[in-house]
Amino acid sequence: MKFSELGIIEPILKALAAEGYTHPTPIQEQSIPILMRGKDLLGCAQTGTGKTAAFAIPILQHLILDRQQNNGPRKIRALVVTPTRELAIQIEESFNVYGKYTGIKNTVIFGGVKQGPQTAALRNGIDALIATPGRLLDLMNQGFISLRDIKYFVLDEADRMLDMGFIHDIKKIIAKLPVKRQSLFFSATMPPDIIDLSRKILGNPEKVIVTPEQTTAEKVEQSMYFVSKNAKPKLLTHILQTDKVNSAIVFSRTKHGANKIVKELAKSDIISAAIHGNKSQGARQLALGNFKNGKINVLVATDIASRGIDVDDLSHVINYDLPNIPETYVHRIGRTGRANASGIAISFCDIEERAYLRDIEKLIGQKVPVIADHPFVHDKSEKAPKIHDLPPRTQHEHKLAVVGSSNDTKKRKKPWKSYSQRKKQKRNPIP
Repeated sequence: MKFSELGIIEPILKALAAEGYTHPTPIQEQSIPILMRGKDLLGCAQTGTGKTAAFAIPILQHLILDRQQNNGPRKIRALVVTPTRELAIQIEESFNVYGKYTGIKNTVIFGGVKQGPQTAALRNGIDALIATPGRLLDLMNQGFISLRDIKYFVLDEADRMLDMGFIHDIKKIIAKLPVKRQSLFFSATMPPDIIDLSRKILGNPEKVIVTPEQTTAEKVEQSMYFVSKNAKPKLLTHILQTDKVNSAIVFSRTKHGANKIVKELAKSDIISAAIHGNKSQGARQLALGNFKNGKINVLVATDIASRGIDVDDLSHVINYDLPNIPETYVHRIGRTGRANASGIAISFCDIEERAYLRDIEKLIGQKVPVIADHPFVHDKSEKAPKIHDLPPRTQHEHKLAVVGSSNDTKKRKKPWKSYSQRKKQKRNPIP
């Protein structure tokens, strides 16, 4: 099927053709006709399936037809709420691309930057708004934004919204929306709490669940390195210097860890950049821009900051730290297995992360191949972790492993001495 067979109007088809897009992805092919009819939609699809275009194209078409019937002042009629700044910017770019011949005006708002340019764009009048929850509520409270004219509402990356603690913000936003509206709800996963949230947003929705012919885990060439925590920087440097790594996203569990990785790589003249929540928006956009245009080929990211990073032909994903949520592993490695492309995912696993690995392998239904022959299998500088430093499951397993050891190695008891004997020994120490 081609886009031209989906009832899309000429200005949008022209923009799609200019980008070389002729055939929709499965989620686009299924979603666009439903949304053209004005139905609510519950969509579930993995990262990289093209869901942004699946909702952006129908919304743009509705906005064009609405403006033809009403040429009054521009009011915000479409709202897309998404969890991160990077993802919000990416969605706005998609609206700009698909809508460049339509005359529809849109803007993006997010925190971490001055609000002046954003409020100026709002005052000039827009048709569609892409926003992160915090800045949206802030500008609503200041009186810059009203949601009373919203006709089309999209909640994107809903699972990540809940992971990031935005549930209360989302409920406040929903309470301000008109009852009569078209609502779209997209999530990569559908746990019970996501389903409950969708019921509060959607009326009687159509459902689109896209399962790729090959799962991400099957498409991506995976490998696992068992390595001590101290040796991880050396192993990462070794891989980047010896393997053919055209471009790589290195995932760190923490913001501090991401900064530390960048410094360690710099010692070996490997230029990289970190992207995480403590970086200013300007620094994050500069790092992402340099990565996309090839000025640097290693980007170090935390999971939250990485949402919205969409890079063509990404050759490697490297899990410097294994995630404690197995679904996160699938999302990470999926960044190098976009559409029909394949990629390489390399993971490091230290002793504290073994429980995380078992959860990951259970989720993907396969064992991740282990690279046993590498220079940093045994690192003598690694100290055995104290039991209270281990993850809870590993603590439990460690305790089970040492049960009975007290029977094998009894503590040596000191011989009993009376008070007079101890006092005599103190007066006459052994020479």
